[in-house]
Amino acid sequence: MKSIGVIGAGTMGSGIALASALSGYDVVLNDINDGFLQRAYRNIGELMQKATDKGKLSVADANAAAVRITTTSHFEHLKTCELVIEAAVEKLETKQQIFSRLSDVCADDTIFATNTSSLSITAIASAARKPSRCVGLHFFNPAHIMKLVEIVRGHDTTDDVMYRSEGYIKQIGKTPVLAKDSPGFIVNRVARNFYGEAFRLLGDGIATHEQIDKIMQGSGFAMGPFQLMDLIGIDVNLAVTESVYNQFFGEPRFRPHPIQQKMAEAHLLGKKTGRGFYDYSEKKS
Repeated sequence: MKSIGVIGAGTMGSGIALASALSGYDVVLNDINDGFLQRAYRNIGELMQKATDKGKLSVADANAAAVRITTTSHFEHLKTCELVIEAAVEKLETKQQIFSRLSDVCADDTIFATNTSSLSITAIASAARKPSRCVGLHFFNPAHIMKLVEIVRGHDTTDDVMYRSEGYIKQIGKTPVLAKDSPGFIVNRVARNFYGEAFRLLGDGIATHEQIDKIMQGSGFAMGPFQLMDLIGIDVNLAVTESVYNQFFGEPRFRPHPIQQKMAEAHLLGKKTGRGFYDYSEKKS
């Protein structure tokens, strides 16, 4: 494969686009709003600038990657892509609509991938004309740095699609892990307990979020649960928790916590809004 499409110019989509471009792929980054695309392209430039400042990326390689990325709000421009990765909002209906539209635009052998964190790959693929060419490629934030990618096989996904998807993931320097199409797959199913127990400790008044994060970091974790939620986005983390909880028919151990719900309602979503469990306003100013 030479050409990759990415739908959704948010944090995840931008990271996937950057990782692909740095590995030599031509990338078409699509979103419904030109303003989103302009902001994404600036953010990608800033990420590469940080890497060059640290000596992790040469200026020549950064410039070459920038040239490989094309931004567009026109869906038809994805028609030449051999792999299209959807990184839109975590809503089943939205992802199904995207796969349905891709079926009308792309070639018959184009792979449709979704970056969903927890939704059923089989359910998303059902909206495509050929569900057999659909797969889950679950990247982790920040996508241009994190090595792990879950490759999730839907009910109809063919061996060829799995093979080609794994080849792409290895080509961009990531570590593929094959997962079954189960709620939360592997990582997010395990992580629900990491976040959930932290919320229960906080809600019961046993420890503050700062104490919990420090204890977990002292135990070898790079970040504590509340620091990680601020990075991912508290609304995103809540959506994944709700999805896993509902798909397991209300399994108590996956139940969302009221504290997270209230923070999402107050739009205290973490780094992207300047405040979450921690205050980032000084760093942003």
